[in-house]
Amino acid sequence: MTEVPADLLTDERYMREALREAEEAFAENEVPVGAVAVFRNEVIARGHNQRETYQDPLSHAEMQVIREASRRLETWRLNEVTVFVTLEPCAMCSGAMVQARVGGCVYGTADPKAGVAGSVLPVETILSNPSFNHRVLVRGGVLGEACTDILRKFFENLRKVA
Repeated sequence: MTEVPADLLTDERYMREALREAEEAFAENEVPVGAVAVFRNEVIARGHNQRETYQDPLSHAEMQVIREASRRLETWRLNEVTVFVTLEPCAMCSGAMVQARVGGCVYGTADPKAGVAGSVLPVETILSNPSFNHRVLVRGGVLGEACTDILRKFFENLRKVA
């Protein structure tokens, strides 16, 4: 797997921004996944899961930041953009990153049920598939414990209500 070049302090700073978005999702009773898009060391888009809010299965955090980054940069080619997301991307979001030519994806915690950057499927299946005309550089585990904790807390609260 080809990884995003590591700059731990910078990565943690942007992942904290994504975690703030996850906290907003939590407050809205959405699965707490947050994301930010970074272009030339500036956050240009923010988003969090809003599937329940909009009753839209496509309202994942990553999809929101890809759309917003494209609007801000006035291009669908996001080669210089890195998406920071608190949870390993699913197949839909991974495919969108490839189609948008996103340069890199840094995620916090693995998703053993739907993650396609190494958990359910190998990263080479979608994000870094050598047959595709674009490959997204990927690195996982940045602030992974904090990203796992907010998800764990959300689902524990959900079970208490049920």
